[in-house]
Amino acid sequence: MKTNLSPKKSKISKTSRRQFIRAGIGVATTMFATPFILGDESKGANDKIGIALIGAGGMGGGDIKNAARFGNVVAIADVDLQQAKEKKTAFNNKPTIYQDYRKLLENKDVDVVIQATPDHWHTKINVDSLLAGKDVYGEKPLALTINEGQILRKTIKDTNRIFQTGTQQRSDTRFQTVIELVRNGRIGKLQRVLVALPYFNASGGPFPAVDKIPDELDWDMYQGQAQVCPYIPQRTRLIFRWWYEYAGGIVTDWGNHHFDIAQWGMDTENTGPLTVEARGIFPNDGKPDCFNTPDRFYSEMKYANGVDVFFYTTIKEKPKFHDITSHQETTLEQISWLFGKNCPQDVHDNGRNGIMFIGDKGRVFVNRGGAYGKPLDELKENPLPSDAWRTKPSKDHMKNFFDCVRSRETPVASAELEHRSITPCHLTNISIRLGGRKLQWDPVKEEITNDKEANEMLKREQRKPYQI
Repeated sequence: MKTNLSPKKSKISKTSRRQFIRAGIGVATTMFATPFILGDESKGANDKIGIALIGAGGMGGGDIKNAARFGNVVAIADVDLQQAKEKKTAFNNKPTIYQDYRKLLENKDVDVVIQATPDHWHTKINVDSLLAGKDVYGEKPLALTINEGQILRKTIKDTNRIFQTGTQQRSDTRFQTVIELVRNGRIGKLQRVLVALPYFNASGGPFPAVDKIPDELDWDMYQGQAQVCPYIPQRTRLIFRWWYEYAGGIVTDWGNHHFDIAQWGMDTENTGPLTVEARGIFPNDGKPDCFNTPDRFYSEMKYANGVDVFFYTTIKEKPKFHDITSHQETTLEQISWLFGKNCPQDVHDNGRNGIMFIGDKGRVFVNRGGAYGKPLDELKENPLPSDAWRTKPSKDHMKNFFDCVRSRETPVASAELEHRSITPCHLTNISIRLGGRKLQWDPVKEEITNDKEANEMLKREQRKPYQI
C-alpha cells in the first residue's frame, strides 16, 4: 500500500481549501483574516452544513449521528476502510468514503469536521482541517502533548475557525450547578479538590505480531507520528488508549473530562498548577509488546490560589472495558506506596469517580451519575441570587458547537480552556514516567522550570511524513 503522502502540485490557480492545507500556518493567517461563513462564502445562513467524520471508530459513530441533526453527512474517512464503510450505511450510503483524510479535506462540500481518531492523530488532523477552512469538533483529550496543544491553540487563533472539544460534561446541568455553587461561595473558601478516575485494568500482553495486515487497513498511516512497529491488532480500536505511543492512558483519557470540571470550579481555567508530583502502577512492568500506561496513579498538585488538588485512580470503582473482565489486586503495600503518608483521608474514603470540591463550610461532589452535597439540598429553599456568577449557557454540547459555527462565537469547550485542562494530566504522566519526580510548572511560560529532562517531554519526536 502506498504511504508516500507528499501532496501533488495543484492544477488550479484560484485559492482553494486544497491550497490552504499546503500553505502552512503563516499563509493561512493572512488568508483567514476574514472568516468564511460555514467555511464557504457562497453559502447562506439557511443552507445545510456539510459534515465530515474523520475517525469512524467507537466515539466517531456516536458523534456523527449526534452531529447529523444539524446538517448533511457528506464524507467519512478512516485508515480502516471497513470502519468507514460500516458508518456509511447509517446515512443511506450517501457519504463519500476516504482512507486518506487529506483527500476528504479537499472536498468543497465539507464545512465541518468531526474528529474522533486515536489521540496521536488529534492535533495533526485538527490543524490540517482548520487550515483547510473547516470548523472542527475534536474529541478529547485535546492533544497528545502540551506542545501539540500550543500548536492547535495558535492555529485556531491564526485561522479564526471554530473549535469545540468533546468534553461534554461542560454542557451538563449537574456539573454546571455544582460549579456555580462553588464559584459563588456556597461551600465557603475552597481548600482542596479531589479528581478521581475509575480503575480500568490495563494489564495485557505480550501480544503477538500478526503477519497479515487487513487489506482495508493502512497500518503505516495508522501509526502516524509514532515509531514503526509490527502489526499487533491490540494496538487498534478501543484499546489503543493503553499504549503510550498513541495516548496517555486513563490519566489523559478520563482526566481531560474531570480535570476540566475541577479547574472550572477552582476558577483556574486560564492557568495551571505550580507543582505536580505523581506515582503510578504499570501493571505489565514494562514488558515489551504489552500495554504500557499506568492504570492506577496518584498525583498531588498545588495552585497559586492556595488550593490543593489530588488527582488519582479510585481503586474501589472497577468498571469492565473491552474484553478485560477482571482487575489486578492492589496490595496494601502498593496502596501505601502509591498514596503515600500525607494523603488526605478524603481520598481513601472516596470510592467513586468524579470531582469533589471541599471548602471550609461544606463540600459538593459531582459525576455523571449525579450531584450531591448539602449545598445542593438547600438550593431549592435558598437559590442563588440574580446577580450570582453563572456558567455559560449550554445544554447540548454538539448543538452549542453548531450554533457557534453559524454565529462565530466561541464554544463552551474551546481549545484554550481544554489545553489548560489537559495540561495537569500531561504533567502527571511526565512525573510518573520519571519515577515520581516533583515538577515545578510555570503556567505563564508553560514550561517545567526545575527539570530539563522533564521539560523536554512536553513534546514528542514525530515520524516523517506524519509530523505536524
